[in-house]
Amino acid sequence: MRRRGRRDPLVPQTQEIRLMPFVNIKITPDGATPEKKAELIAGVTNLLRDTLGKNPATTVVIIDEVETDNWGIGGETVTARRARPPK
Repeated sequence: MRRRGRRDPLVPQTQEIRLMPFVNIKITPDGATPEKKAELIAGVTNLLRDTLGKNPATTVVIIDEVETDNWGIGGETVTARRARPPK
């Protein structure tokens, strides 16, 4: 039997999830200092606030660092592209 006023922790609260902006930024680790990542997080949070009126307190920003061997452009890795002499 379920008590009134209590949410079942096993049932996803989809309404809460829909209200929370979620941004996932994928970058290579080159030059991604903790300070630069903090700037990105603050900047994206402020952009969502200023542009869409989103609440900064519920905005989630995740930064994923992807090694250049794991990032492909035009059928080759970024590592291979960077190793080529410039055209």
